[in-house]
Amino acid sequence: MTAFWTLDTAHEALRRAVAGVPADAWQAPTPCSDWSVTQVVQHAVGDQLAYAMFITGSGGPTFDPFAPSGTIDGDPSALVASAIGESSAAFDGVDVGDEEVPTPLPQGAMPAPQAAGAAALDAAVHAWDIAVATGQPSPLSVQLAKELLPVAHALVEPLRAYGAYAAAIAPGSDAEDVVLLNYLGRDADWGAAG
Repeated sequence: MTAFWTLDTAHEALRRAVAGVPADAWQAPTPCSDWSVTQVVQHAVGDQLAYAMFITGSGGPTFDPFAPSGTIDGDPSALVASAIGESSAAFDGVDVGDEEVPTPLPQGAMPAPQAAGAAALDAAVHAWDIAVATGQPSPLSVQLAKELLPVAHALVEPLRAYGAYAAAIAPGSDAEDVVLLNYLGRDADWGAAG
């Protein structure tokens, strides 16, 4: 656990989503149209490791998180738990009042709550990708979505140019999770069948 509720909650959402993937669903399509469930898991792992590396100056992903292979050697849940553990440990060493926390984002260093929020946004949206692709309930609670929306508004626009997020979609409702997902360019009604 860290001093950042949103990050801890998003990490738990990612952990649960990966643990809930059925054995026959690892190659299922996801809302990330070019990636399977396995590739989204790899990407999410790489991103959390990158946050840890930028904060601690060591470790980091041994692969390109933006070119996931689609193959995981070993237990995916263990891989995710390890990455989450490294990210949590790194943020545990961050003072909540720190104004210059290094991040892997093009924006660079940012205040601690925003840096932790960025890592949380990444974990939470990929937890959602994995969950909906494998028939699990959405892991985005009203409170988590409400906490992440201001982070998304502060960070996402410049990241769209890098292909990290698709263009925003007009919200289909005013529910916090729908507004967040649509802002991130995800169809909140996405289903593996369509």
